[in-house]
Amino acid sequence: MGIKTLSQLDLQNKRVVLRCDLNVPIKDGVITDDGRIRASLSTIKKLLANNCSIVIVAHLGRPKADQKSNFSLAPVAKRLGELLKRDVAFSPEITGIKQKTDSLQSGQILLIENIRFLAAETSKDESERNALAAELATYGHLYVADGFGAVHRKHASVFELAKLMPHAAGDLISAEVQVLESLSTNPKRPYGVVLGGAKVSDKIGVISNLLDKVDLIAIGGGMVFTFLAAQGKEIGKSLVEKDLIPIVQDLLKRAAALGVKLILPTDIVVAKEFDAESNPMTVSSDEIPRDQMGLDIGPNSARYFAEELGKCKTVFWNGPMGVFEFENFSNGTRVVAKALSKIDGISVVGGGDSAAAVRKLGFKDQDFGYISTGGGASLEYLEGKELPGLMAIS
Repeated sequence: MGIKTLSQLDLQNKRVVLRCDLNVPIKDGVITDDGRIRASLSTIKKLLANNCSIVIVAHLGRPKADQKSNFSLAPVAKRLGELLKRDVAFSPEITGIKQKTDSLQSGQILLIENIRFLAAETSKDESERNALAAELATYGHLYVADGFGAVHRKHASVFELAKLMPHAAGDLISAEVQVLESLSTNPKRPYGVVLGGAKVSDKIGVISNLLDKVDLIAIGGGMVFTFLAAQGKEIGKSLVEKDLIPIVQDLLKRAAALGVKLILPTDIVVAKEFDAESNPMTVSSDEIPRDQMGLDIGPNSARYFAEELGKCKTVFWNGPMGVFEFENFSNGTRVVAKALSKIDGISVVGGGDSAAAVRKLGFKDQDFGYISTGGGASLEYLEGKELPGLMAIS
């Protein structure tokens, strides 16, 4: 997909409306992982080098009307200022601030409050989205899209706004598309994919689309229990999506017919409750007790996954292998992350929980070939779907 890049815009002295993805985890007002803020710095610095003033539009979470205090971008403005070593102004108002944006001087940055506080941003009604986009378009001369984590959404600041202004992709989106394009078109082989996370439903499309493109698929996380159930195994109190069992059975047959190595764990770490303090016990994946739930892949499986992935030249990983937030159930994710950090080729960590997991477990971003910022967006790209935010800047 040909997207316009920053080099194709005359940026000098312009006021730029920049759509970033600053959707970072915040606990008690403290940012626990600033990876997405750091990922935005390259584009911001490039704009500053061209004497631009910048109006940043971004979202945080999925706030409901009564939850706004927990979803303010104010802590993000502070952190962004620290990383850039310059003031980043913050506007609690989102609309009606043209006077404020008009008065920005070269080198000044204004971050406006969480765009999702306005229902029009995510409205199903195109005219409502258009009205909001028209207001945002008055805040600058150019639009730069750099919020990769939102490009699969038809939202006002992602889709409609791009159509109303001269536009281009920032460095982050350009890099993400380049990496995903290389996975889709001509990956070095063997090509392995590791999928985890809670739900099969989130990954069915990508498994189906990748089956005839990859050599190996390893399945872990909560989604593995729907696969084990599809093989007729007892899964105890583990997470399962029963309605997807027939679809999973078809996928297993297709993988076998195509000669794709689809590996499932042979041992599972289980516990009676979903709790950090629960006593872990390792059992065979054939023998999960009825009163227990699986919370991680077992140590033998983790070693086997690592061994198989170590033979690959290209690996894409999306979704943790277990409940990595609980120390007792973090081993599978840690072992897979370590294997990916040693790949003789390229390893791509696909956004969201996987990116948070590798950082929480003590890995550095540079330990991997690429860490994507957008879990859902990268999965939909690999599914072969058209992403509205990329279509708008093509």
